[in-house]
Amino acid sequence: MRKRWLRSTVFGMALALPGAAAALEPVDQTWRGIAIEGTDPVAYFTDGKAVPGKAEFEFDWNGAKWRFASAAHRDQFRADPERYAPQYGGYCAWAVGHDRTAKIDPDAWTIVGDKLYLNYDKSVQQQWLPEKERWIDAADRNWPGLRDAR
Repeated sequence: MRKRWLRSTVFGMALALPGAAAALEPVDQTWRGIAIEGTDPVAYFTDGKAVPGKAEFEFDWNGAKWRFASAAHRDQFRADPERYAPQYGGYCAWAVGHDRTAKIDPDAWTIVGDKLYLNYDKSVQQQWLPEKERWIDAADRNWPGLRDAR
């Protein structure tokens, strides 16, 4: 119970911060300067799960370092990064729907309409899922302003 309260409190504080309070990177790199905490974005589509990437299969794109589980995944991403990159620069889709940004848990993910969406954690994902279309519409409207405010 205490852990859930702490997580929701921390997430609530993250949402309370103005979206443009600090310079916003186009891709969330809060984990050691690497996108989506080093998780292979292609694996969500090919393996149906979050798979850690390896430093040996790294690729720079959109101002961030991306890691992949294999050279094949790296090459797939390189050929079509927009296809595999998570929406909203890898920031939490629910937070962007609230006109804010928040980091993500790579295990809290969903593919909707061939697009990857990440969430802060699984409890936030459970709030996001029932109305994901509404939150995606809101996030699609909010993201340009958040992104361009940097």
